[in-house]
Amino acid sequence: AGYHVDDRVAIGVRRLSIIDVVDGHQPFANERGNVVAAQNGELYNHEAIRRRLERDGHVFTSRCDTEILPHLYEAEDGDMAQSLLGMFAFAVWDADRQRALIARDRLGKKPLYYAEVGDVLVFGSELKAVLASGLVPTDLDLEALELLLALGFVPGPRTLLRHVRKLLPG
Repeated sequence: AGYHVDDRVAIGVRRLSIIDVVDGHQPFANERGNVVAAQNGELYNHEAIRRRLERDGHVFTSRCDTEILPHLYEAEDGDMAQSLLGMFAFAVWDADRQRALIARDRLGKKPLYYAEVGDVLVFGSELKAVLASGLVPTDLDLEALELLLALGFVPGPRTLLRHVRKLLPG
């Protein structure tokens, strides 16, 4: 478990550590500490990306797959998810540009929920994380409930909550 908080963003994570259990504590930052990232899932091609980034001068402190994210963001900006293979949902915060990027894998294996509450974006890889913020109304989306009863699932981007959406895969 870990978190990053500054004057514009709070990113928290609780994750089952699989890769680099000892040093793989999220969120991870780049060398300057101005780009921070956290993720749920696994990045299958992280070692190849790490080698490429190291050749370009990036420095890593662990073997954790998540650590490549702030460095990949520096190298590829908003297109970074196109380079990733795996099952993932992630968030990157760029403090210099005051910009957040959230993304999800192409097949949607890992979920990513979000809600816009005024000028605040609340997101999480589980619906309960979004609701735990205390900022998101819990009104039911009755049309989504009808879809659930008719189809057996709620098609994205809808959820059963009127103010919460699922980020679509890819």
